[in-house]
Amino acid sequence: MTGYEVTAPRLRCVLPFEAEPAEVRLLRRAASAQLNLWGMREAAEEAELLVTELATNVIKHVGEGASATLILELQSERLRVEVHDKSHVVPSLGSAGCDEECGRGLHLLAALAADWGTVLSAAGKAVWCEVTLDYGPACRRVERAVGALESYQEACGGAVLHGGRRDTGLEESAVELIADLLHWTAARGCDPDGILERAQMHYEAEADAA
Repeated sequence: MTGYEVTAPRLRCVLPFEAEPAEVRLLRRAASAQLNLWGMREAAEEAELLVTELATNVIKHVGEGASATLILELQSERLRVEVHDKSHVVPSLGSAGCDEECGRGLHLLAALAADWGTVLSAAGKAVWCEVTLDYGPACRRVERAVGALESYQEACGGAVLHGGRRDTGLEESAVELIADLLHWTAARGCDPDGILERAQMHYEAEADAA
């Protein structure tokens, strides 16, 4: 399983996968890790369940080993989870008493999600769902920080990294960006230590309020 990420205009993570039980476990972990990176740890458990249901639906109704893609996207105060596959068969909730094979997982999906649906395309279909997030000020700051750090990496000529290497790269970029900002404040005649202290005060106030 490999992946890449796009941050404009929204935070977005794309993960191609093969419809295999082992891949579902990897997808669940990847989704949780991505949400942690975005500062949405409280949404990870629900997202893992939705990812499991959508990916398992591909295994059952499209076929084991089928190619598919998971997309996670933060849209304002909602998390959108999509799974794309190459089948044009639209899933149905069926009757309330149906068994696993006719959509029990989709009933769970409908119960958890604020909204869900299916989109057909020339290449196949996408089954999507959205969950409402408690998107507080700290999460908005994390979203802005990720976008700023990735833009800073590009401005410095850095390569796009994935997985753990990507996290390490963002941490290194954060250090370099903070250092650049301190140089900028000193060049303007400001006290770098004072700027750091004020930033720390803002952080602690928001962390205490969370």
